[in-house]
Amino acid sequence: GTGRSQPFNDIARAVIAWHGRGELEYVPFPDHLRGRYQSFTEADISALRAVGYDNPFKTVEQGVELYLDQLNDGGGDI
Repeated sequence: GTGRSQPFNDIARAVIAWHGRGELEYVPFPDHLRGRYQSFTEADISALRAVGYDNPFKTVEQGVELYLDQLNDGGGDI
């Protein structure tokens, strides 16, 4: 992660973009999970930065593309 908040919808859109087809479908959120689940992803990279790691991170879109390449044909350089 980049340390930037990003909605899970962005991950779904990246998967759809990789496949070249698809659409998002929403289902009702279970009441028993309300308040226990976040609708975004955000890595805490402060510990990495604190020890001097300053290399750039891949975006969610780049990471999804590389991961799907790897899963589907061994392509991509993760």
